[in-house]
Amino acid sequence: MIRSLCVYCGSSNGADPAFAEATRELARACVEREIRVVYGGAQVGLMGLLADTALEAGGTVIGVIPQALIDREIGHRGLTELHVVGSMHERKALMAELADGFVALPGGVGTLEELVEVYTWSQLGLHRKPLGLLNVSGYYDGLAAFLDHAVREQFLRPEHRAVLAVESQPDALLDRLERAEPPRLVNWLNPSRV
Repeated sequence: MIRSLCVYCGSSNGADPAFAEATRELARACVEREIRVVYGGAQVGLMGLLADTALEAGGTVIGVIPQALIDREIGHRGLTELHVVGSMHERKALMAELADGFVALPGGVGTLEELVEVYTWSQLGLHRKPLGLLNVSGYYDGLAAFLDHAVREQFLRPEHRAVLAVESQPDALLDRLERAEPPRLVNWLNPSRV
């Protein structure tokens, strides 16, 4: 059962208004399910919209942000909790620790990097939390196609590909994450023995 969801998303709103609408829908869906939102702590872009929408709906929002971004005055000052940390590495580790699952909304390289890191941690057996992409207006079609290609080329196991849920609607994605079986742990020295 997911009680806290780490959401990675852009520090801008992006070109398509559907990105902002999906962000609002995800925030409201989390509040309706009594899931607290854990995110990167900024007040800008989809990040700020996510936090503001969840707070307006009566939800709990926890931000984690490095001091360098606070110094640049992009930290959100109205959150339920705001953790200020020393580095991006500390930020990602604390966000992962606070969450029961992970979702990526549309975003740029930082969003992708954060998602891929927790995806890799799952593959290595460092956590067994569900992961998902909210594929708004086909934004992540290329990434999903790449992962399928990696399976065909035998760089990614089918069971590891299956760990990353891809849905276009927030409620459908949350349903899948809540039903997800924890990933199977892999013995990397002898993959045939688990």
